[in-house]
Amino acid sequence: MQQAGLRRATNPGPVQVIAVTGGKGGVGKTSVAVNLATALATTGRRVMLLDGDLGLANVDVFLGLSPRHTMAHVLSGERALEEIILESPHGVQVVPGASGVADMANLSAAGHLNLIQAFSTLNSRVDTLIVDTAAGISHSVVQFAQAAQHVLLVVCDEPASMTDAYALVKVLSRNHDVTRFRVVANMARAPGEGEALFEKLQRVTSKFLDVTLEYVGEIPEDPYLRRAIREQRPVVGAFPSSPSTRAFKKLALKADKWPVPDGPRGNLEFFVERLVRRPQARLEVVR
Repeated sequence: MQQAGLRRATNPGPVQVIAVTGGKGGVGKTSVAVNLATALATTGRRVMLLDGDLGLANVDVFLGLSPRHTMAHVLSGERALEEIILESPHGVQVVPGASGVADMANLSAAGHLNLIQAFSTLNSRVDTLIVDTAAGISHSVVQFAQAAQHVLLVVCDEPASMTDAYALVKVLSRNHDVTRFRVVANMARAPGEGEALFEKLQRVTSKFLDVTLEYVGEIPEDPYLRRAIREQRPVVGAFPSSPSTRAFKKLALKADKWPVPDGPRGNLEFFVERLVRRPQARLEVVR
């Protein structure tokens, strides 16, 4: 008789959720989201990327994808979330937003609630969800930042970028109880430029706001990155030895260590059920 053994089984576990945002357009926020997702996927993580710029979506353009259906079809009830998910050539599951759809750009609070709750129906294994938010301080940005566990703030060396980044941190912290931000400097022209930008932002926030900022690195200005964007490919996959790819991989190693909460925080969250029933590995008898 075959001796009974033990097999370890789990339910889908909690998902690390990172909202990538920036105070203004043009700071390279989508590029950071796409390449961070791709870099995490190359390490074996199961990564999902949501295009959270709901009315002016462009993640699909960055990845050379052509979605037939988007989140607009999910919210209208025409499609289930599983039916619209695409897979990038590098293994990232992509949830496309809509482009040029005014109703999505002006989605109501109830609409955002339905969107975030739609992820609760997914049974697929996901380790990390990255949300590429719209720029600015719209209701959409606020909702996604609140629903994420980590907010990654993208800045660059432009006065408007720094001013708008401060405004975003101010609104999120004072009005919506988001008080921790990780900061990455994009398009750095020289080593150390990113840290100098971070210190400038931190001096202002520490004087006027009760927030915690953490510097997580810089992405250098890189002709390979510009070429990859033109070719609609993530630089991490297109040019694996480029300076920007090395920086994204370094950022991915840090992001992979950011903690997942022990339980729900009491507000609207992505994949909240997986936090409520945070699985303990159970042993099943195998005969």
